[in-house]
Amino acid sequence: MAGKIDKKTYEKRLEELQTELVKLQQWVVAKGLKVVVIFEGRDAAGKGGVIKRIAEKLNPRVCRIAALPAPNEREKTQWYFQRYVAHLPAAGEIVLFDRSWYNRAGVEKVMGFCSDEQHQDFLRACPEFEKMLIRSGTILIKYWFSVSDEEQEKRFLERINNPLKRWKFSPMDLESRSRWVAYSQAKDEMFAYTDTKHSPWWVVNSDNKKAARLNCISHFLSQIDYQDLEHEKIILPDIDKKDYVRVPINEQSFVPEQY
Repeated sequence: MAGKIDKKTYEKRLEELQTELVKLQQWVVAKGLKVVVIFEGRDAAGKGGVIKRIAEKLNPRVCRIAALPAPNEREKTQWYFQRYVAHLPAAGEIVLFDRSWYNRAGVEKVMGFCSDEQHQDFLRACPEFEKMLIRSGTILIKYWFSVSDEEQEKRFLERINNPLKRWKFSPMDLESRSRWVAYSQAKDEMFAYTDTKHSPWWVVNSDNKKAARLNCISHFLSQIDYQDLEHEKIILPDIDKKDYVRVPINEQSFVPEQY
């Protein structure tokens, strides 16, 4: 999907896709599927916006977002994948990883948060780890969001100048700009090791946010062979209010209406 998308067209298509996501959710529950979706990419590439649109109409007990903070001192001593394993889905669940174990191949490598030996060990171990997940019955889908330098700069400036978005900006964003080449080289090396036949990367062009959201959600839906399940007819019963007397409530307990 190329070019600008007007708001009406975007919202109509998004509603259609979110309706399909609800059908997918019901299929995942009914069939006991385990689904993991990884979202990676440069800062301000639009990962969060897509994750939000996928999850916002779904049952949070079925579809969870895993956005892990930096590891604490105890977690730093664990097997690297250990803290991510704790967030993997059980049967009938979808987990959306807003960044994932691929932190080691990106920010940790570039910022010196891990040693070269740890980085190389990750690149060798990751394909095997993902093979184990897939063999265990997990559906694993990986997205890389690609944004141009010009569009990234525009979004950074918007975050800096907009009070509602200022929280999205961090000192790490500045570092990612100043270490552009290092991040690019780390990403290329990561793809060389982990863009495998059994677990490929899917690249999303995200300069156009609306198109990126629609394209990614549409592709995600295409990766799982789901069906629209029939629902039992629901009859809403009448409320039986007999033998109930409402207890008086202090008027000061009510929130005043202002709008």
